[in-house]
Amino acid sequence: MQLRDLPDDAKELLAKLNAPPRLIAHHALVHDAAFEILDKLRLRWHNLKIDLEAVLFGAATHDAGKCLHRHELTTPGNRHEQDGPALLQEHGVSIERSRFSRTHGAWNKEPTLGLEDLLVALADNCWKGSRNEILELKIAEQIASAIGIETWEAFMGLDEVVAKVASRSEERLALQGRTSV
Repeated sequence: MQLRDLPDDAKELLAKLNAPPRLIAHHALVHDAAFEILDKLRLRWHNLKIDLEAVLFGAATHDAGKCLHRHELTTPGNRHEQDGPALLQEHGVSIERSRFSRTHGAWNKEPTLGLEDLLVALADNCWKGSRNEILELKIAEQIASAIGIETWEAFMGLDEVVAKVASRSEERLALQGRTSV
């Protein structure tokens, strides 16, 4: 499986943070899923406005807070979400972009998130084959509102997109499994 390269700014940031190989691999896998989601959304809905660079940067750095909370690489926890934005801002990342390190895990707690935040959360879910109907419905509602179609139509289209991305999960999980913590 050939992964797309992480954006240069994300690579440099992860190097500065001394991110462990497994975290870099995870970011690459989520970034790859985000790229595929965005590509398929653009093919389906040409008039859908998305800040592609923001989504790809968010996918490539969303778990950077795990550089502070390394135990969360192998055990559950969300301290990385709480502390991630400040860590990224200390390293020159704007508030606008650092938010993804919080919102990727808080999408169900923050009612006013934009489509870009929800797409980073989606990529973080479906890279490994997971599906979340509530998250996908929130995205479908935003797509429907943005381009003037019915929510059910957006949901059906999004379902096809996510199913295709999730279908590559075994390959992605195998790559993640070969990377040391």
